[in-house]
Amino acid sequence: MGAIAAFLMETDEGPVLFETGPDSCFPVLKKKIKSLGYNLDDIRHVFLTHIHFDHAGAAWKFAQTGSKVYVHPAGFPHLCQPEKLWGSAVRIYGQAMESLWGRMEPIASDSLVSLSHGEVCTIGGKQITGWHTPGHAVHHVAYQVDSVLFTGDVAGVCMGNGPVIPPCPPPDIHIENWLESIDLLRKLGAETLYLTHFGRLSRAIGAHLDHLEEKLLNYASWMHENMLLVRDLPQIIDSFEEMSSKELKTLAPEDFLRYQFANPGFMSVNGLIRYWTKVKGLTWP
Repeated sequence: MGAIAAFLMETDEGPVLFETGPDSCFPVLKKKIKSLGYNLDDIRHVFLTHIHFDHAGAAWKFAQTGSKVYVHPAGFPHLCQPEKLWGSAVRIYGQAMESLWGRMEPIASDSLVSLSHGEVCTIGGKQITGWHTPGHAVHHVAYQVDSVLFTGDVAGVCMGNGPVIPPCPPPDIHIENWLESIDLLRKLGAETLYLTHFGRLSRAIGAHLDHLEEKLLNYASWMHENMLLVRDLPQIIDSFEEMSSKELKTLAPEDFLRYQFANPGFMSVNGLIRYWTKVKGLTWP
């Protein structure tokens, strides 16, 4: 489908992987790695932007083949003991959980490396800097190598020539923090962005980030206004999906489906409602 990306960077010490995707997509990732001339155990370093299943679900398999897995300190314990993370997702996806995401096994603590804001790792002549970029997730990290940024979800979802969309799933959406993270991205001097959803950005970075910021504020404002008027969650979900999909309806059907898979509307509704109730103190329903 082409909705979840992982990125392989060659170094003098072998390949480095950014993101792993979910365990359910691991066979595809393994095949792609082999097509580039590498085996799984050639990869000794895996950098995760955050621990959501679509970004980190297969990280445990790389740890089993000897990789060090790099993550923000707040994500570290959840990779050691993923039961809480798994249980939260099961409440959302129910019986479809394993078919969607596969499995997630614990990673031994000595296979994990926590990265603080601005910390630099030098691997095979490449300097990889981790930038704490919360807003989508409290433990989100964007990675910079020279003028390239691997942005995870903090720079939004953008399929081909389609619009940029802010993915807003629970539980960590924080609008003010996300705006600060977008501002940080502007200041890093990157010339290329690689988005996990999906791939290398083909448009001007400044305009992309401006549109993302505008859309994020619009989504938050829309949700606040509708929470004051509507007390029924299914009704809000239907209205939000209708509103947010308008500019996607002009896309090719396969691209529309890629957006829906990477950023389902009901997830953003739940995340934005949680922001307004838990962060801003709005009483609802």
